[in-house]
Amino acid sequence: MDRLKLKQKILDACFEQQTKVVDNLKVVMEEVADSAEEHGLPKDLYDSYRNQMMSKKEMFAQQLLKVNEQIDILRRVDMTRVFQQVRFGAVVVTESQRLFIASGIGKIIVEGLEYFVISAMVPFYSAIDGKKPGDSYEFRGKKEKILEVF
Repeated sequence: MDRLKLKQKILDACFEQQTKVVDNLKVVMEEVADSAEEHGLPKDLYDSYRNQMMSKKEMFAQQLLKVNEQIDILRRVDMTRVFQQVRFGAVVVTESQRLFIASGIGKIIVEGLEYFVISAMVPFYSAIDGKKPGDSYEFRGKKEKILEVF
């Protein structure tokens, strides 16, 4: 398969996963707000149930903000070129895993294969930054080789 097409499929899977997270967070936030409203007006200044629901809503709003930041990072990925070394926007295949350097999303499945979508801000990235196919790296005492970068 064409490398750019595969990279596009990986990026599309990232957007799809993050869109689902956004949709789920919005639903949960609405449910929490509805629950607080159904409880009625605050009985007093220390209405713990209502305060608890509003705190949950705020927590979910913060999570939504972080997910939207991750989506913005995904939008910055350069999909017009194949990379020759590890950098932001590259797909990296090592001896033990497949990585997509973009945002800290975690594991996704594309065409039956696992890809770990990681941020360029994590310590592991420092170990592989700038490496090319055939280069070795060591992370947490484990030495591996980079097989492919695109």
